[in-house]
Amino acid sequence: MMKKSLCLVLVFIILVVRGSSQAPYCSEKNLTIYQYESGALVENKPEWTVIITNGCVCGQMDVKLDCIGYQTVKPVDPLLLTSNGQTCLVNNGQFIYGFESFNFTYAWDTSFPFRPISSQIACS
Repeated sequence: MMKKSLCLVLVFIILVVRGSSQAPYCSEKNLTIYQYESGALVENKPEWTVIITNGCVCGQMDVKLDCIGYQTVKPVDPLLLTSNGQTCLVNNGQFIYGFESFNFTYAWDTSFPFRPISSQIACS
């Protein structure tokens, strides 16, 4: 009985210490992307507004999206979004703070299925 009690106490202590020493777990999976047509046309193509929301308490920086096949007829400010043909860097690599959003616009026939693929987490 003593061994069982001691084991339970040790497990409890480990869980408490581990839980209090770790920041909330965040990843690029906490980034949600919502798009809608703004109503404007650019070269006869609809303009799309993209809103990226960080659903975690921690900030995320160096946010990269899968951008294979992404096209636009409207130049996007490179401080907002840069593409190398494979990935897009959001917000010039700067923070999207916890529970805040970031947005940009582009223009193409259809919306592009942006998908977060990586980010760096910073929590204090």
